[in-house]
Amino acid sequence: MSVTPGQAAPDFTRRSDDGRTVSLAGLRGRWVVLYFYPRANSAGCSVEAQRFEAALPEFERLGAQVIGVSTDTEARQASFRDRCGLSYPLLPDGDRSLCRAYGVIGTLGGLLNMASRVTVLIDPDGTVAWVHRSGNPLTHVSGALAELERRTPGAPTPHGGV
Repeated sequence: MSVTPGQAAPDFTRRSDDGRTVSLAGLRGRWVVLYFYPRANSAGCSVEAQRFEAALPEFERLGAQVIGVSTDTEARQASFRDRCGLSYPLLPDGDRSLCRAYGVIGTLGGLLNMASRVTVLIDPDGTVAWVHRSGNPLTHVSGALAELERRTPGAPTPHGGV
């Protein structure tokens, strides 16, 4: 079942591809942009990941941590990080438990058991604030930034868009 705004975000503690331990509970007090993508190193996922990387200063200004998740292996995620020059955590979800908890296992391009392209904005209290489901990798970063701007009263005006 897919997560919906207003419900508690499913908790998780995972090891990222670069060895960091990332937990939702450990991020309380910050916004979390948890984005799911189908396949590391694919064209659309690379574009989306690089757009998130380019927008990191804006997300940080708004108090948000970006985290990417796919069903790829840790090694494939690490290769993706290197190839795209990413600095935020990527969480391998080979057992698909995190993707199932967020209801994002889908059928993209006829491939079963992969994460659908979904971005979930989690508020500082751990509640799902916004969910964006779109196959278009160009809409997730701008949508998440716009939603954060809307929900962050008194946020300084952005210096540029992505």
